[in-house]
Amino acid sequence: MTPHPDWIVPDWPAPAHVRAVFTTRGGGSSPAPFASLNLGDHVGDAPACVAANRQAVHRALGVRPVYLQQVHGTAALNIDLLTPDGAVADTAVSTQRDVACTVMVADCLPVLLTDTAGAVVAAAHAGWRGLQKGVLEQAFSRFYERFSPSAPVNQSNAAIQNVANQTLAWLGPCIGPEAFEVGPEVVHAFVATDPAAEALFAARAGGKWLANLPGLARLRLQALGIRNIYGNDGSSAWCTVSNPSSFFSHRRDNAVLGGSGRMAACIWRV
Repeated sequence: MTPHPDWIVPDWPAPAHVRAVFTTRGGGSSPAPFASLNLGDHVGDAPACVAANRQAVHRALGVRPVYLQQVHGTAALNIDLLTPDGAVADTAVSTQRDVACTVMVADCLPVLLTDTAGAVVAAAHAGWRGLQKGVLEQAFSRFYERFSPSAPVNQSNAAIQNVANQTLAWLGPCIGPEAFEVGPEVVHAFVATDPAAEALFAARAGGKWLANLPGLARLRLQALGIRNIYGNDGSSAWCTVSNPSSFFSHRRDNAVLGGSGRMAACIWRV
């Protein structure tokens, strides 16, 4: 792997044969407002630029990223070397080598998963809608199934907790808790299923709230029994809105510039 110097390589205790990276704006060929490493083929950028950017990522990783058609849902897809781009899902899971589970983001939260032995990898796209619907729960369910061939008949609480104890999660950049303004319906949706979520919203004037998206994801992962969580802690350095030189942000850029590019979080086995 030879990532661009601006890209983020997760700092977490994943096994040596598990590789991961989060691309930034750096290293591409797209013009403004997609400057420069836009990987989204659905945002209005020239197809030739997107293709060149995706080829650059492929070369840097040394494996092929599989790009999903993400719909803010909960579907998880098992991928392999033959999986084409464009499948409708918000999570990719794999036990195969040399193919990268990939999700694209521009404010939503990317969540990467592996286990302490590096047998399985997964990438999940967690905006607030997908998070509230259960995208991380579905991602872990599929991760658990791939972790153990006996999973369908061995889903005891002890077996699930054993896998959770061996699971590592990394949260990438997303819209930060000082920038993510939402309406009361979002607060109600989360609190209705977990009262502890209320602490991750801060009231603002006019009936609006600020939401801590990485905090809500950590709460969901912890409820699954996953305790080894790394990466985005909600501080400003991780905020896509607050760091325009490094990150695309749909909320920041779309209204002002007429568009925003997409970054990618990738994880794979070698």
